[in-house]
Amino acid sequence: MKSLTNYPIQELKLIYTLLHTQWPIHTELLDSQLLQDLQTHLVQQAISEGIDMSQHTDWSNWLEMNTK
Repeated sequence: MKSLTNYPIQELKLIYTLLHTQWPIHTELLDSQLLQDLQTHLVQQAISEGIDMSQHTDWSNWLEMNTK
């Protein structure tokens, strides 16, 4: 099995975004360890690229970058 670091970041951003938008419908996603791990991985990547995580808009823009 691959670790998250072995997948393209754009693919991970897309999957995270899709899962995150579904939690109001599927509240069990709030307890998903996979979703938590994916978010942690993406946050670490964003910080390493200089994204200011205190600004939600910066985080959202970074997630959308290169996923469309």
